[in-house]
Amino acid sequence: MSTPDLQASCPIPITEYPRVLMAHGGGGRLMHQLLERIFITAFGNPILLLRHDSAQLTVPPGRLALTTDSYVVRPLFFPGGDIGSLAVHGTVNDLAMSGARPLYLTSAFILEEGLPMETLWRIVCSMSAAARLCGAQIITGDTKVVDKGKGDGLFINTTGLGVIETSLVIAPESVRPGDAILVNGDLGRHGMAIMALREGLEFESRIESDSAPVHQSVLALLAEGVAVHCLRDLTRGGLTSALNEIAQTSHFSLDLEEACVPVRPDVRAACEILGLDPMLVACEGRFTAFVPEAQVRQAISLLRDQAPEADIRQIGRVTSERSGRVYLRSTLGGRRILDMPGGEQLPRIC
Repeated sequence: MSTPDLQASCPIPITEYPRVLMAHGGGGRLMHQLLERIFITAFGNPILLLRHDSAQLTVPPGRLALTTDSYVVRPLFFPGGDIGSLAVHGTVNDLAMSGARPLYLTSAFILEEGLPMETLWRIVCSMSAAARLCGAQIITGDTKVVDKGKGDGLFINTTGLGVIETSLVIAPESVRPGDAILVNGDLGRHGMAIMALREGLEFESRIESDSAPVHQSVLALLAEGVAVHCLRDLTRGGLTSALNEIAQTSHFSLDLEEACVPVRPDVRAACEILGLDPMLVACEGRFTAFVPEAQVRQAISLLRDQAPEADIRQIGRVTSERSGRVYLRSTLGGRRILDMPGGEQLPRIC
């Protein structure tokens, strides 16, 4: 099947059904028209085209990684992305944190009655393009329609399956004293891109989401023999939550240098206006990696090969202290505990 043209008009003509109807989820002719003209057209591949209740697939040898996530971001479109590409990137990145190469995705859509068909088509095409970029196929899914006012436009659930081609156990239990803590770029852009849009904040440069797949960066590290001990993507709760989770599970303490944590000036300014800590703001294309100190230069060089413009840095190290805490040394020289946040600072950003 040919690749869908992202510039083409919606396959369900406006004159027929310009918006999603309850009948599009009713199991009849309109639902089948929606599935065939929107989802099959955009996602079509040999497995999906079997049109069976479950996908039949073949996976290569190795351990498998499986993850699932739901996306309820508001608004549906934001600078640097939309809910469709975000759903793919978020799921692929979750697989990458186990060192997995993405293979297959499933996708379930909860549509609100009244959603414009053109909006749905744009999101589905964006999702299709993101999956192709990641080398993954969307092989099965589901669609439901809820009453107007009950769904906020569109929610997406995705499940991802990948194969782990390394013998390394990439997990908090593998963290060791002396490990270097790296980040693959500047922090906080996804959350602040959405909040700036919601709050009508304007800056000299537009803040765009960092939403992007990171699996190629991870696979590059593994292919070149970097002994990656742990990976964690910096989504809800940002860097602070991710590091606290790792510290608490590994039982080792982590020392961070505030001056080394990369945050763009416009993101920092937006955080100050809204009273937010950039290290607690979600990213959607950023991860932290724990690697042996002896391999820091190699790891940073490999990550820069994959993303030459990214501000990749070592931000701290693992200590032998067994308190399971995260400590931050401020730019003024003080040292304090960096605690897990009590709740979500920014709702509905992923």
